[in-house]
Amino acid sequence: MLQLIVVYFGPYYLFRMKVGADYRFIAVIIAFSINYAAYFAEIYRSGLQALPKGQEEAAKVLGYSRTQTFFHILLPQLIKQVMPAITNEIITLVKDTSLAFVIAVAEMFTMAKQLAAAQATIMPLMIAGLYYYVFNLIVSFVCERIEKHYAYYRV
Repeated sequence: MLQLIVVYFGPYYLFRMKVGADYRFIAVIIAFSINYAAYFAEIYRSGLQALPKGQEEAAKVLGYSRTQTFFHILLPQLIKQVMPAITNEIITLVKDTSLAFVIAVAEMFTMAKQLAAAQATIMPLMIAGLYYYVFNLIVSFVCERIEKHYAYYRV
């Protein structure tokens, strides 16, 4: 939330730049991109560090180039290692999109709250919640399929 506020209001307070209402959506994209790029970079970094050094050494002995070593040996193992954390971050990103209301971006959950208040019914909130649930279920299913594809210890 703080990052959204800084990205939206920062240009005005730091550089006295006038930003219009159309910058709100751009600020949301920039803030989420910076935030989640940092998380994903750390996940991939830790995944690479978790791989045994012997893998690279064996590939070098077998005559693989650095590119071949990465794509044919390290990357499949890396994906297997990081998929649970990646799945978690994608689900968190989907849920965090509702924070865009902080800078007055009319996202789905805010619209559902407004409709629920106007119609004096909870149904719009239930539908919005169902949408988040279904979307996260799809993300979980796809990521689980990827995990199973890279599972080399099959029973």
